[in-house]
Amino acid sequence: MDDIDVNLAELVGSRICHDLISPVGAITNGLELLDMVGSVQGPEMELISGSVGNAAAKIRFFRVAFGPASDQPLGKSEIGSLLKDVENAGRLRVHWLVANAVTRNQAKLVFLALMCIESAMPLGGEATVEKQDNGWTVWGMADKLHLDSDLWKYLCTGRLPHKIMPSQVQFAMLLKAAASHGSKVTVETSSTRVAIRF
Repeated sequence: MDDIDVNLAELVGSRICHDLISPVGAITNGLELLDMVGSVQGPEMELISGSVGNAAAKIRFFRVAFGPASDQPLGKSEIGSLLKDVENAGRLRVHWLVANAVTRNQAKLVFLALMCIESAMPLGGEATVEKQDNGWTVWGMADKLHLDSDLWKYLCTGRLPHKIMPSQVQFAMLLKAAASHGSKVTVETSSTRVAIRF
């Protein structure tokens, strides 16, 4: 995948997220109006409302992870809101230990790394994001990790062991995005802990 391919993938990701967030938001508004007038109650309403909320959270997260990167800043509160929404929609709890605003470039790499880590946690777990002078560390812990060793080695070697599946696209995007910003990805794994540095 060359730079043109990466840019096209980012543009496609951004376009899809942009086009989906409006109708999902409209459904959310409609559900709120129904709730206000009390015309629909019960577990069915809760299921629909929860599903729409989860979809909106993932779309906002994916827009940063898969969309075009830039130097536009994202504040800690905005990052926290994005992560909290995704936390509620998934199995990964994230501890963001970065006090200052970050660029969308940096957030993109971190979000892709979090997606890689979450894919190794079938039963859920916790992740921590830290920034040092020499780069970023995103690490996760869980009682049980399911690691595709060849896929994780790819982040360090750049050699794909097999065809990337749609559920694994974050691995390819992370490596290419990091390289385009002059960063090298390293990985450490154990039976209960995985760390990605760039």
